[in-house]
Amino acid sequence: MSKMEVKTSLLDNMIGVGDMVLIEPLSEDTFIENLKKRFDHNEIYTYIGSVVISMNPYKSLPIYTAEKVEEYRNRNFYELSPHIYALADEAYRSLREQDNDQCILITGESGAGKTEASKFVMSYVAAVCGKGQEVSKVKEQLLQSNPVLEGESSTFSGKYMDIEFDFKGDPLGGVISNYLLEKSRVVKQPRGERNFHIFYQLLSGASDDTLKKLKLDRDFSKYNYLSLDSATVNGLDDAASFRTVRNAMQIVGFMEDEVQSILELVAAVLKLGNIEFKPESRCNGYDESRVKDKNDLKEMCELLGIEQSVLERAFSFRTVEAKMEKVSTTLNVAQAYYARDALAKNLYSRLFSWLVNRINESIKVCLSGFSLNLCCFFEQFIINYCNEKLQQIFIELTLREEQEEYVREDIEWTNIEYFNNAIICDLIENNKNGILAMLDEECLRPGTVTDETFLDKLNTVCAEHQHFESRQSKNSKFLTDHSLPHNCFRIQHYAGKVLYRAEGFVDKNNDLLYRDLSQAMYKANHSLIKILFPEGNPAKVNLKRPPTAGFQFRASVGTLMKNLLTKNPNYIRCIKPNDKKAAHIFTDSLVCHQVRYLGLMENVRVRRAGYAFRQAYDPCLERYKMLCKQTWPHWKGPARDGVEVLMKDLQVPAEEFAYGRSKIFIRNPRTLFFLEEKRSQCLEDLATLIQKIYRGWKCRTHFLLLKKSQVVVAAWYRRFAQQKKYQNIRSSALVLQSFIRGWKARKLLRELKHKKRCEEAVTTISAYWHGTQARRELKCLKEEARRKHAIAVIWAYWLGLKVRREYRKFFRANAGKKIYDFTIQRIMQKYFLGLKKTMPSMSPIDKSWPARPYGFLDRTHQELRRIFHLWRCKKYRSQFTEEKKATYEEKLAASELFKDKKALYPSSVGQPFKGDYVEITKNPKYQKLNSFAEDKVLLADVVSKINRANGKGAPRIFLLTKKSLVLADQKTGQVKASVPLPDLSSVSVSTQNDGFFALKLKEGSASAAKGDFLLSSDRLIEIITKLHCIGATSADRNQISIDISDEFLVQFKQDKVCVKFIQGTPKNGNGVACKRKNNRLLEVSVPSP
Repeated sequence: MSKMEVKTSLLDNMIGVGDMVLIEPLSEDTFIENLKKRFDHNEIYTYIGSVVISMNPYKSLPIYTAEKVEEYRNRNFYELSPHIYALADEAYRSLREQDNDQCILITGESGAGKTEASKFVMSYVAAVCGKGQEVSKVKEQLLQSNPVLEGESSTFSGKYMDIEFDFKGDPLGGVISNYLLEKSRVVKQPRGERNFHIFYQLLSGASDDTLKKLKLDRDFSKYNYLSLDSATVNGLDDAASFRTVRNAMQIVGFMEDEVQSILELVAAVLKLGNIEFKPESRCNGYDESRVKDKNDLKEMCELLGIEQSVLERAFSFRTVEAKMEKVSTTLNVAQAYYARDALAKNLYSRLFSWLVNRINESIKVCLSGFSLNLCCFFEQFIINYCNEKLQQIFIELTLREEQEEYVREDIEWTNIEYFNNAIICDLIENNKNGILAMLDEECLRPGTVTDETFLDKLNTVCAEHQHFESRQSKNSKFLTDHSLPHNCFRIQHYAGKVLYRAEGFVDKNNDLLYRDLSQAMYKANHSLIKILFPEGNPAKVNLKRPPTAGFQFRASVGTLMKNLLTKNPNYIRCIKPNDKKAAHIFTDSLVCHQVRYLGLMENVRVRRAGYAFRQAYDPCLERYKMLCKQTWPHWKGPARDGVEVLMKDLQVPAEEFAYGRSKIFIRNPRTLFFLEEKRSQCLEDLATLIQKIYRGWKCRTHFLLLKKSQVVVAAWYRRFAQQKKYQNIRSSALVLQSFIRGWKARKLLRELKHKKRCEEAVTTISAYWHGTQARRELKCLKEEARRKHAIAVIWAYWLGLKVRREYRKFFRANAGKKIYDFTIQRIMQKYFLGLKKTMPSMSPIDKSWPARPYGFLDRTHQELRRIFHLWRCKKYRSQFTEEKKATYEEKLAASELFKDKKALYPSSVGQPFKGDYVEITKNPKYQKLNSFAEDKVLLADVVSKINRANGKGAPRIFLLTKKSLVLADQKTGQVKASVPLPDLSSVSVSTQNDGFFALKLKEGSASAAKGDFLLSSDRLIEIITKLHCIGATSADRNQISIDISDEFLVQFKQDKVCVKFIQGTPKNGNGVACKRKNNRLLEVSVPSP
C-alpha cells in the first residue's frame, strides 16, 4: 500500500474505544458503556489486545462482503477497525508464513453467535486460500459439514474441527471431534427451548412423498418429544434449512441410501416418543407394563426392520446376567418409560457420532458456552466444567503470549497477579476427591444408589472446600441460607456461583441402555442399526459395565486441553446483548453478567499491567511524523531514530514509553490520547493550509475562465446580430412574393369556378330530360306485366277447378281426419325442431324463451318452459361447492333481512361475500392478531369506530369468529376489544344508504363495561348477515335480533345517546357525515337518493 493511500486505522474515526486496553478510566461501567456505544452504531467488534469481543446484532450487517475480505487480507491486526476477519487473517498468515499451528477459541452463552462466528472464520479462510478444482472441493466440503452437524446438534454440543493445510496454505482436509451432545434434550427440553433442529426441519421441509415413506405427519403437535411453545422461531425457515442440509450432505459425499437411512432413524426417534404404556397386574402381584396403542410401535418397527413382538417384549422385560445365570424381570410403567427414553437418546446420540465419523471420512473450531442458570442439571455441570478448563488455558496462554512478546522485544517483564482457577478444576476432576470421581464411585458401588446418597457423599468429602456450598455441609453459615435448597449444591466458578440440582446426576451419569433393547435393535434389518448397536450381538456379549458419561467427557476434555496447548491461541468472546434475540436492544445487566464470567476485565488488566499499547516503528512514524519539524514531511533514516526524535521533540516523559526491537511500547493510554490530540490539531492546521492554497488556485482559474468566456460571448453576439439582420430582409422578401402569388391564384380560381358552374348546369338539364323519358317507358312496361299476370291467375284457377272435379270421386269419408293428423304431426315436429335450434342459455337467470308459433300449443309451450327451467337449475346447483352453497345461503339470508328495508341492500347484491378483506393470514403484520383468534376467522375487514365526542371515525380491524368478535388497531395489530358473541344482544341499522351500525351488548355482561360500539363499514350487509347466520346455527345462544330504524339509542358507558339519520347534503361532498349535536344526540347526514 502506498504512503498516500488512506487507511482506516484502529484510532481513526473511532466510535468509543476500539481497543479496551486503551479505555480511560478503566472500570466495569466504562467498559459496558463503551460496548453499548459501539453496539448502537453497529460496531459489533471490539479488541482487548489480540482478543476479539463479538456482540450478536441479531440482524444482517453489510460487513462480510468480498470487498471486506480483500480489505483485511494481508493487513496488520491493528491496521484497520476491529473485525473478526482481522483475527482470521492473523491466524492464517501465522500458520502459512511462520508454520505455527493455530487454534481459535470461540466462547460465549447460547445465542451469543458462536456458530455464526465460526462460519465467518471458515468462510474467510476459504476465500483467501488457494484456488483449484481439488482445493475448492475440499473447501466446499469443510464449509458444508457445518450445516449437516448444525441440523443434528445445533448449539447443544461441543465441537472441535481440526483443519490441515499444506505448505502453500491450501486446506488438505479436516477432522471433527464431538465433545458433548446434550442427548437428554431428545426426550425433554427446557421451557422456551426446542428439540434438535433436524426434527422440525424434516417435518417442515420434506416432500409429501418422503413423509409418507417415513410414516410422518407435518403437525408438530402429534409428537410428544417436540416442544410446542417454541416449535416455530421468528426469522428461522425450517423448510429452507432442510433443503440446505440435504444439499450439504450431497456435497460432503453422502449417498442417497445413506441419507434415507438417516431420515428413517430420525423418524424412528419421533415415533418412539409416541409409544405409551399402561399397567397390567400379574397373578404374582407384580405390575407389568404393556403398550397402549401399538400403531406407532408397528410403524417404528417397519422403519427399522424389527419384529414388533421382539421390541415389545424388550419394553416389558429385562434380563440380568451374572456369570452363567440369567434372570428375567418385568418392567413397571415407570421403568418402561425410562427404557423408551434411554433407547431414544442412545439411538440419536449414536447416529450423531456416526455422522461425525462419516463426515471425517469425506473431509479426511472449538465452541463453548458458560451458563449461570437459576438451577442447573448434570448436562450444564459438564458444560461448566469444560469452560473452567478453557478459562484456565486462556489465562495461561494469554500471559505466556504477553511474556513472549516482551522477551522478543527485549522489554523488562513484570510478574502479574491473577486468579488461578486450578483449585476449581481440581474440585471437579480430582481422581480421588473430585466430584466426577465420587459420582463414578456412587454409580459403580453395590447397594441402593440415589441422588441423595451422592449429595451426602459430596457433603462429607467437599464440606471444607472454599468453592463448594451446601445446606447439609459442615459449614454452618449455609444452614440458614434459604436460597440454597436441601437437594442442591453450589460451586463458586470463576464466572460466579452456580446452583446445581442433584436430581438426575446418577441416572444421567450411568446412561444405561438395557441389554434386551440392544439385542432387539441388533436384530433389525436396517443398514445402520447393526453398526450403531454392536454390543447387541449375542456372539459378543460383554458383561463389563460401560464407562460413565462423566468419565467419557473428562477424557475428551483432557485430550482437547493437550491439543490446545500445542497450538497458538486466538480468542473470540461472543456476547448476546439481550435475551429477546432482537436487534437494537442492549441490556446492561445481561452484558455485565457475561463480561464478568468471561473474565474480560481481568484480561484488560493483564494487558495493561505492562504496556497498554504497542506499535511498529514504521506505522508509528508514518502516523505522527507531522508533529515534529525534523520528521515532516519525509524522514531520511531508520524509522526507530525518527520515532526517538519525535518523542524527544514532544517532551514525552521517558517512563511513559519504552523502545523494543521492532516496536515502541506506550505504558499509559493517556500518552496515546495525547499523541492523537496533537495529531488532530496538526491535521486541522494542515487542512487549513491546503484549503488556502486550493481557494487561491480556484479563484485564479475562475478569473481566466471568465476572461476567455467574455471574448467568446462577444464574438458569438456579433455573429448573432448579423444573422438576425439577414433573416429580417429575407422574411420581408418572402412576404411580398407570397402576396403576389396569392393574387394570381385567386384570379385563376375565379375563372375555373365560372367554367365549372356552366358545365354543371348543362349536365343537370340533360339528366332531368332523360329521367322523364325513362319514367314514361317504365309506366308502359308495368301496365303490360299486370295484364299478363291476370291471365296467368285466371288460367291457374281454371286448371285447379278442373282437377278437383276429376279426382273428387277418389276421396274417402275419413280423408279429412288423416290430413288433419298428418298436419298436426308435421306442425309438432316443426315446433320441436325449431325449439331445439332456439333453446336459451343454461343460466338460471336467463328469462328468455322462444315465441309460441301456434295458439293451440300454449299450455305445452308453458309446461316445457317450466320443465326446462327446473332442469337447468338442478344442473347449476350440482356444480356448487360447499363454500359456494354457504355463500348463497348468506346471500339469501341477507335478502330476507334487508330487501325493501335497507336502501344500501341493492348495491350489495352483485358483490360476493369474500370474508377476509385484509389477508390476515398472509400479512406478517397481523400474524399475532391471527394467533389471538382461537377459531377460524369468518370475516376480517377495516371498519371505522365512531367517537361519541366528535362523531369522527378511527380505523379498526374487525375480526369475526364463531365465538367472538375482535376490534384491533389497523397499524400495530394490537387488540383493542374482544367481545364474546353471547354478550351481543342486538344490532341496529338505519333504512338509509349508509354503513352505520350499532352493536348492542347485554346489560351486566363483562363486555358491556365500556358500552356499545357504533361502527361504520362499506360492507355492512355482509357483516350483519354473518352475525345473524352465526346466531341462527348456534344451539347454545339466542339468535341476534336486527333492528332497522332511522333513530335508535346507543349505550356509551353510563350515558345513552340517540343516533338519528336524516337526508341531506353533507359539507364534505356526497358522502355520509356524522356530527355531534349535543351530549344526547348524534346526527348522521345521508345523501338523498
